[in-house]
Amino acid sequence: MTAVTPAAAPRRPAPAPGRLRFGYGTNGFANHRLDDALGVLADLGYAGVALTLDHDHLDPFAPGLARRVDAVRRRLGALGLAVVVETGARYLLDPWHKHAPTLLHDDPSRRIELLRRAVRIGADLGAEAVSFWAGVRPPEVPPRVAWERLVAGCATVCAGAGGVPLGFEPEPGMLVEDIAGWRRLRAALGEPPGFGITLDIGHCRCLEPLPVPECVTAVADHLVNVQIDDMRRGVHEHLEFGAGEIDFPPVLAALADAGYPGLVAVELPRHSHAAPTVAARSLDFLRVAARRGEGR
Repeated sequence: MTAVTPAAAPRRPAPAPGRLRFGYGTNGFANHRLDDALGVLADLGYAGVALTLDHDHLDPFAPGLARRVDAVRRRLGALGLAVVVETGARYLLDPWHKHAPTLLHDDPSRRIELLRRAVRIGADLGAEAVSFWAGVRPPEVPPRVAWERLVAGCATVCAGAGGVPLGFEPEPGMLVEDIAGWRRLRAALGEPPGFGITLDIGHCRCLEPLPVPECVTAVADHLVNVQIDDMRRGVHEHLEFGAGEIDFPPVLAALADAGYPGLVAVELPRHSHAAPTVAARSLDFLRVAARRGEGR
């Protein structure tokens, strides 16, 4: 695939101050063709999509990648959808082991190649960010070795990013699971300017010590990607809005007050069985919550 430099790729203007742009994760449309999923989301009124590269959604390892990427780019443009690229497909690299290999395994080359391809795809699509995470430490890998592997792998990805913003996501149960861990990793990398954070709002409720709006404020200067879902304290389960414990108007107000210009994308990877219905009511909920946040 011939990469387009980030400077040449189309970029969408930032929203007006205080206005948020809502997107939806394609991992919540796993039973749809990608072209159909994009059409549904555009028809519902979403501003963009969080595109998880997967078997049926722009497989980065299948033949004809350049042609398929160009087709998706044109489809996104025709629908007026912005995009971020996600790399958390469960069995894309290994049909037996979820998410394997990660940057922490003995041989992370397949993961590094995925991330390299994701960056090139992101550049060609004009993506606002490419998001990735650490992975769960394999039990046979000592913590120090796992950390060294993570730093080395992230350094490799950063070196090849070519200006595409990278959003590293703290994920409960993974080697880097919270904001403090992301800060430690960023420091170990020498604080590269393109190494931002992907913040999952549900994860903040699950395990961060600060209230969720304060989590947003704490990382506002480095925020390049936001995933949003409901969640309960201590339970890593992505829930529809209203089924968990998060008070969303103050969270959305914190994002707006921070001037965050990127997508706020719904992350419901286990709701594909009812994707159009869930996506519709999710957008309705977010719009109401955003208005209440504005009027607080």
